[in-house]
Amino acid sequence: MTRVVILGLIGAGKGTQAVRVAEERDIVHISTGDMFRAAATAGTELGLRARGYMERGELVPDQVTIDMLLERISEPDAEGGFILDGFPRTGGQAEALERALAERGLGVDVVTRIEVPQEVLLDRIAKRADLEGRTDDRPEVAAERLRVQRTGIEDVARFYGARGVLVVVDGVGSVDEVAARLSEALDRVSPRVETA
Repeated sequence: MTRVVILGLIGAGKGTQAVRVAEERDIVHISTGDMFRAAATAGTELGLRARGYMERGELVPDQVTIDMLLERISEPDAEGGFILDGFPRTGGQAEALERALAERGLGVDVVTRIEVPQEVLLDRIAKRADLEGRTDDRPEVAAERLRVQRTGIEDVARFYGARGVLVVVDGVGSVDEVAARLSEALDRVSPRVETA
């Protein structure tokens, strides 16, 4: 079983790489944003609670998010492992997740942090803004989002670094180059099981 958390600032390619890791390792990709939307659409009790917060423009509380994650990873397709994309975002969330997983006899096997210099991130975000017309990707907004996000990710990285499960991956280069580095890093800590 492989249980992975992937960390990266906006523009680092975290979501793209998380999907590739999930496919390569035959594990479930769990994006908290997608999970919220799916649960809300399905009308689950937790999904309806999450939707209420989202419709009011509020952040979904950590405990609701963790309860939804636990519900999701208890589904049969997650038995072989999972990669969490978008959670935890703060040290407090990482601690709460660790406690919740420990109660089920589980833990995180590896946390990969995709590192990209600020100027490269801003360039990538600007290109994405041009392509997609996203107002939240304007340079001044993006710089502030990066600043806020970096604080949380630093805390999460420290938390998992202290547990000896953090691996830093250079995120500069093509999608394939970064994927190869990420795969190599994961193989060192959690080798793939070859299936016949």
